[in-house]
Amino acid sequence: MTLDLGPLLERRRTPLTTYRLQLHRGFGFQEAAALADYLAGLGITDCYTSPVLKARPGSVHGYDITDHNALNPELGGEAGYAGFVAALRACNLGHLLDFAPNHMSADAAANAWWWDVLENGPSSRYAEFFDIDWNPEKAELKNKVLLPILGDQYGAVLERGELKLAFERGRLSLLAGDRCLPIDPQQAPQVLTRGLEALKSERKDDPDVAEFLGILTALSGLPARSDIDPGKPDERRRKSEAARRRLEDLAARSPHVERHIREALTFFNGRAPDPRSFDTLHGLLESQAYRLSYWKTASDEINYRRFFDVNELAGLRMELDAVFDATHGLVLDLLASGKATGLRIDHPDGLYDPSRYFEKLQSAFLCAWLRRRLHPDAELTVEERGELDAWHAEELRKDFKSPAARPLYVIAEKILSPGESLDAHWCVDGTSGYDFLDDVNRAFVDPRGASILRGAYERFTGKRGSPETVGYASKKTIMATSMASELNVLSALLNRISEGDRRTRDFTRQNLGRALGEIVACFPVYRTYVTEARTTAYDREGIDQAVERARRRNPAMEPTIFEFIRSLMMPKRGEAADDEAGRQRLRFAMKLQQYTAPVRAKGIEDTAFYRYHVLISNNEVGAEQARFAQTIGQFHDANARRAEEWPRTMLATATHDTKRGEDARARIDILSEIAEEWEAAVLRWSRANRPAKTAVGGEDAPDANDEYLFYQVLIGAWDFDREDAHESLRDRLQAYLLKAGREAKLKTSWLSANADYEKATAAFIAGALANRSFLDQFIPFARRVAALGALSSLSRTVLKIASPGVADFYQGTELWDLSLVDPDNRRPVDYAARREKLASLEPLLTGRDGGEAELKELLEHWEDGRVKLFVTAKALRYRRDRADLFMKGSYEPLEVRGGCAGRFIAFRRLFGAEEAVVVVSRLLGGPLWRKGLAGVGALARGSVLVPPSGGFVGLTDVFTGATLAGNGDLAASLPLLPFAIYSSGRLP
Repeated sequence: MTLDLGPLLERRRTPLTTYRLQLHRGFGFQEAAALADYLAGLGITDCYTSPVLKARPGSVHGYDITDHNALNPELGGEAGYAGFVAALRACNLGHLLDFAPNHMSADAAANAWWWDVLENGPSSRYAEFFDIDWNPEKAELKNKVLLPILGDQYGAVLERGELKLAFERGRLSLLAGDRCLPIDPQQAPQVLTRGLEALKSERKDDPDVAEFLGILTALSGLPARSDIDPGKPDERRRKSEAARRRLEDLAARSPHVERHIREALTFFNGRAPDPRSFDTLHGLLESQAYRLSYWKTASDEINYRRFFDVNELAGLRMELDAVFDATHGLVLDLLASGKATGLRIDHPDGLYDPSRYFEKLQSAFLCAWLRRRLHPDAELTVEERGELDAWHAEELRKDFKSPAARPLYVIAEKILSPGESLDAHWCVDGTSGYDFLDDVNRAFVDPRGASILRGAYERFTGKRGSPETVGYASKKTIMATSMASELNVLSALLNRISEGDRRTRDFTRQNLGRALGEIVACFPVYRTYVTEARTTAYDREGIDQAVERARRRNPAMEPTIFEFIRSLMMPKRGEAADDEAGRQRLRFAMKLQQYTAPVRAKGIEDTAFYRYHVLISNNEVGAEQARFAQTIGQFHDANARRAEEWPRTMLATATHDTKRGEDARARIDILSEIAEEWEAAVLRWSRANRPAKTAVGGEDAPDANDEYLFYQVLIGAWDFDREDAHESLRDRLQAYLLKAGREAKLKTSWLSANADYEKATAAFIAGALANRSFLDQFIPFARRVAALGALSSLSRTVLKIASPGVADFYQGTELWDLSLVDPDNRRPVDYAARREKLASLEPLLTGRDGGEAELKELLEHWEDGRVKLFVTAKALRYRRDRADLFMKGSYEPLEVRGGCAGRFIAFRRLFGAEEAVVVVSRLLGGPLWRKGLAGVGALARGSVLVPPSGGFVGLTDVFTGATLAGNGDLAASLPLLPFAIYSSGRLP
């Protein structure tokens, strides 16, 4: 097949910079469209939005998709999206779309596919779309889906009358709180025949009664939902739909039949407080394709894969072609038409085979684009699609990084563990930027503070555990509670495999499960990517490490069990084609990979990070607590790898999933530089706040660990002494500490809330913020930290914009971002204030007016955020004007010598005749702790930027207009700001 991809590759858009907007009912397409000119004015090139497909009503994030083939009407639907795209195009902005292929909403009333599954069980046309175990260990769940949606024990909910049958549009349904669930139409006659003899006697010759009897006969004769023989599921659907329409029409025209149905429902719905009156309803519910249960007690029996441990999000089997095709039609059409210009793929580690998914995505995009060119009103033929798939596979074989192999810009939300590299065979342009976030953050953490801060933490809290020990215990907690069901499914599969081989049949189900859990708890990365065709050295190393660590932790366990599991985790190539046993082994290996990632995320990010608080700025998505800091050389190495291998990857410093705002994180990093002052301050503050504590269960509440967390969070979130903000700050901190405590699962939890402890913690926060003795000590300390954190944040902003990759900005972060974990970081953004500030800075940004005095004024009033907005907009506009320099240019680390050499990061970007030299300061706590921002001017004294051969010639700072001294003297070159981007050529 010969293809002319010229037109496609010419329009392939790679963002220079992205700006993330969180869309929801209160901020939809219209509101986003109104920001297009503002984003362009900042220097942004692409608007990057949360998902836009139809989601569960009231969704605040869009990941709970209910229909992949419709735009979300709450955002404005098709008309709203068209207006949004038009506004972006008018400002030359692209649209990077967030898409979640791994899961859908499990709200049956909103999701027609899930409704169909709950109505028809294994015979549903969507039964294979969702990752459901229809034959679990618990016999009562055979051919059923366990639904943990009740707010109390099933029996108690039933006998209080909170489960009620309803009749609407010709079908019976069950109302369970705010949920609506289907009733198997074949079981409907159980209800509708109640009192039937009385109706027949009363209306002997009524043709409507005869029709009613015919409908009941038709429903009773439906094929069973367990009958999946060829033709039977289609027959069941066809006949049940016909019966539903007949019953709908009949109830609408016959008041006698309608009254009979209502009376039958009244009987079935029971009468509280008579427990026996609910027996008939219970019997009906037991015959459904689902089993209702209390959400707190069903975690070890849930038989559908979820997104992490979120019961409301059901996992999709995206490895099936039918599922891929059914979920990607609209998204591919938006991309092929150019309305959307790229994709961010959410949680690819949840997919069965991520590498294959990305290949299919790129190939499907080619098909969608070609279809629009060849015959836009019809699909490609099977032959055309087959030819195109084969052509794309050949392009991948020849050069998997070529534009033809990757015609669509795709970013993967892949969390890389320390030392891990993104799989070069994935058909993506990079990650969503957590690796950069970790790299840049640790470059601003002072390694000299590590031992002091650890000692301070241990002395204050009495905790002696290492990050590794805390992480291991946290993952074990997750596997024993919220993600126990998935481990049970894997253990059962493991046991079946062992029973099929006489050499392993002596392994017991219990011991296999224990050993498997130990291996998962010891896994060093999120997951491996073993497939039938490929096991990489990375896969083998991760598996070997996990097995060896588990074996060392459990010397009393039979060692051959670990070796047996290890062999299954790395199946031999092609063995799945041999027999059913081989297919089972491969399935175990690949299903296990889907489990290790959420266990690590929930165990480390959502548990250990809320238990271990040495320096909470290091407790971030994708981070490793044991890695306290990194060197300048390590930062350069990571940037150089990105320039070489993933030049279009995303660079993030804040996202909708980060644990705290980028500027709050920068402040907390400062504590590593003033560790001794910090320890002394915490001890003083604790004494001052001692009266605010409450005794709960004979112990102080909050405990010392949560109190230590509180002081760090307060340092990060303190809002510049604004008295009017104290009430808001109190509420935010109370909400944060409530979530942190429940995530830690030590004193309270989501499953079993300790109301007394939570109330005491909230009271402590309120008491501390009203304690003048404490505040008089805290505020001066927090002010100094905030000022240093501001300079650190500005340096990080410059690094993000100038480093290899696509600089990403989360909504609102062009001003100071002191937010906490979601939902705090999803608060409304005041764009009117940002527009006003940007307009006021325009003379300084364009260089037509202003200069040194104006910059000094911005620094003096840094609290209002204008200095961050200025640095952001100035650097973004420069990057936009020098697109090739930053997207294609080389990366060359530069050396700084002198007394403060370790306080500067410097590098050079080169592309043809264009050059940019970037210098930023770091670790300012030592020299500026007492002097404050007044000491900035002397920071670079005695420091020299080592020039390349030929020296520095004609380079001018983008921000100040200062010239870079030819000999690299930084004291002479940094007259106002402790950072610079020195540019060749004339500045715009």
